[in-house]
Amino acid sequence: MNALQAVRPSERQTTFIAGLTREFLLPSDLAVLASVLADRDALPLTRLYRHLFDSTHTTLHVVTPNYDRLAEYAADAADVSTFTGFNYGYLQTRARDANTRVTVNGRQSRTVAVWKVHGSLDWFQHAANQIVGVRSALIVPAKYTPLMITPGIDKYRLTHGEPFRTILSCSDKALDNARSYFCVGYGFNDEHVQTKLVERCDRDSVPLVVVTKELTPSAKAFLTGGRCRRYLAVEEGPAGARAYMHHAPTGFDLDKPIWRLEHFLDHIIGTHA
Repeated sequence: MNALQAVRPSERQTTFIAGLTREFLLPSDLAVLASVLADRDALPLTRLYRHLFDSTHTTLHVVTPNYDRLAEYAADAADVSTFTGFNYGYLQTRARDANTRVTVNGRQSRTVAVWKVHGSLDWFQHAANQIVGVRSALIVPAKYTPLMITPGIDKYRLTHGEPFRTILSCSDKALDNARSYFCVGYGFNDEHVQTKLVERCDRDSVPLVVVTKELTPSAKAFLTGGRCRRYLAVEEGPAGARAYMHHAPTGFDLDKPIWRLEHFLDHIIGTHA
């Protein structure tokens, strides 16, 4: 990571790094898919989707800097649609309308809009600048390169190209309209991603919940810096978990490991039936 931040790689090297990153992550991504095929309740995120859709909401917004497809797999397991800015099918072109949704009998289906601000394992770009999504691709298609922004000096510059410019605009809009935020495993290290969230927490006192194995220094600095006035943050602790709140910034211990999403959901919305 430090090397990537210290030296500006060439375009060829950037493509090589993205390819190696995809090659490293893809087996774990496919292993998650296999687990979901074996058990539709394998991902706690599926249970969260079902709970949030037990309402009048028709769209949930997920903003993620990750390349994996866990958010999409969880939605498939919950039997709801997903939208990532691409049209549907095996060979996905970019959607002209950022609000595209599947309609059934004239009504929009319940949809998880997943805004992948750094790209995805199944996004590729042709030398002629054609951008496609191929969910079934196990290897990078010939004459295409992975469309993933990896850490490095050029990270912020690359977000100004497509499809990232549009995706980031959609994520900003989702964050700007949200009435609350729920962050899972996020380290608050991407200024271009979290700007709207920070502004809303400061200006509008939008409530924030963070669950993660370990709060990063950036996360702690934001939470205790006075700009976030209504928050609950939970990380791993000696007794199970340690929690921090706006009126308890030094934290307190909990005897259950609710920093893990599945245990947090057990505590908040109840255990499986």
